[in-house]
Amino acid sequence: MKTEGLIEVILYAQDMAAQVAFYRDILGLEIAYPAGLEDYRQEYWVVFETGSCKLVLHGGGEGKSGSDAPKIVFGVADIQSCRAELLAAGVHVGEVRSPAPGVLVVDGRDPEGNAFSIEEHQG
Repeated sequence: MKTEGLIEVILYAQDMAAQVAFYRDILGLEIAYPAGLEDYRQEYWVVFETGSCKLVLHGGGEGKSGSDAPKIVFGVADIQSCRAELLAAGVHVGEVRSPAPGVLVVDGRDPEGNAFSIEEHQG
């Protein structure tokens, strides 16, 4: 299996407004989605442009070590064949899911239990 590279790092956020303020106002990252909002407290998914890899804040973090650890996401051209290759290599991965229109995701864990995903963007 060949990935198209690291496409995003997901950080789980307990206080979305504080996290957005830090990454946007302190570190100077530009918000790609949803851009231009005054208040990000109710947002569940905020994407920052950081070059070839995006930083994503994901709401709903519970402050639990391990379950709220960052997740790395690799882009792939064909999620079905990549999932099949991972399974054939003995990697435990989940089913293909679609959390948003045009996005297909498969979640897995590396040998030390770190979360990763492969993701195909359609269209």
